[in-house]
Amino acid sequence: MVRFSRLGLAALFAATLAAPVARAAEPDKLLPAEADTVAYINFKQILESDIVKKYALDQIKQALAGQDAKKFLEEIGLDPMKDVEKVWVGMSGSTPDDTKALLIIHGTFDPEKLFKAASAITKKDGDKFSMVKDGNVTMFKYQPDQGNPVYGTVVDDTTVIAGTDKKLIANALKQSEEKKKAPIKAELTDLVKQQDEKASLFVASLVKGKLDNVNLPAQSPIDLSGIAKGLPKTNTLSFVIRATADVNLEVTFGMKDEEAASDMGDAVAKLVKDIEGFVPALVAFEPKAKQLGEILKTVKSDVKKSNVTLSGKVAGTIIGKLVTPEG
Repeated sequence: MVRFSRLGLAALFAATLAAPVARAAEPDKLLPAEADTVAYINFKQILESDIVKKYALDQIKQALAGQDAKKFLEEIGLDPMKDVEKVWVGMSGSTPDDTKALLIIHGTFDPEKLFKAASAITKKDGDKFSMVKDGNVTMFKYQPDQGNPVYGTVVDDTTVIAGTDKKLIANALKQSEEKKKAPIKAELTDLVKQQDEKASLFVASLVKGKLDNVNLPAQSPIDLSGIAKGLPKTNTLSFVIRATADVNLEVTFGMKDEEAASDMGDAVAKLVKDIEGFVPALVAFEPKAKQLGEILKTVKSDVKKSNVTLSGKVAGTIIGKLVTPEG
């Protein structure tokens, strides 16, 4: 029988507390019922990550400190660096033309300042900006030079929403008053709950039937035939990014059954191996491609039941070299 000393138990307990624990994501209750794709951005976590602090934070602050940006942010009473916490996006549609989306921004807001700023903008540029009503709902409308309009409004002092359709806005406002969970499809709910709420970003999507007609290049130095055969058998896709001192990425293909997963797993493993073999030739033409080889060393593929997961890491040192190249 193995006995642990008090010091050993204390060290084990401390390590357990220090280890990051994944927390299942709960879909935002304002997400539209028709959504087939959900995206989540942990805005605050990204800004506080070591990699962003080291290589991007100063540039972000400089951009926000620009005269126009600073003036606008002051008018609406918003400091993105402090006030925005997380963002959810619910999307539906199979092509860019029929895509509908709702953006849900959570943080700390001043509704009165936001509405005053919106009103002022409509008077200044009435061709693109206007205030519209849909029943008892007042919303802000932006009409770009090309494409469909975007609508937005303030839900309360913690939530702002914007969408491609007035109906999406009206439904979200109604859902905000109800004590119900997100009305999205059960299958999408399950997929979102498999994601980590503490991740920097994730996308969860129902893609059954949407990848049937994807045409991958037939004439390519990399054999994509296995991937092409697997895509029509893919029911779900998820993508996760975790930004810390490094950037960890993970893509999971939810296949229709275990046989399809096994075939896709083989295809993914072969793809990684083929790319690794192609890197030396690429480096001969472009020395910077050497960083790709370092990234590929971290790439792993795994098959569990009907899921195929491809994971990898971009080390902070590599990002540093790309952001601030020597010479």
